[in-house]
Amino acid sequence: MNKSELIEAIAASADLPKAAAGRALDAMINSVTTALKDGEQVVLVGFGTFAVKERAARTGRNPQTGEPIEIAAAKIPSFKAGKALKDAVN
Repeated sequence: MNKSELIEAIAASADLPKAAAGRALDAMINSVTTALKDGEQVVLVGFGTFAVKERAARTGRNPQTGEPIEIAAAKIPSFKAGKALKDAVN
């Protein structure tokens, strides 16, 4: 399912026009992104938790030359599915 299909599904299930559903989805994505940038986590009970994890610096290898390269530390977004979502999928 891509973004436009998700907007159609939201519009159909919430009885909203597609434009309103699109704005609602964009607002939700922007809110989650802003919260993660601020170092917060977003918990949607039953659905899951969005959080930021720290990835430590490490040494990797260039696959073409085999030379070691330093990979910088980074913050990465993560998602952990909630119990209700896991149960719905299984």
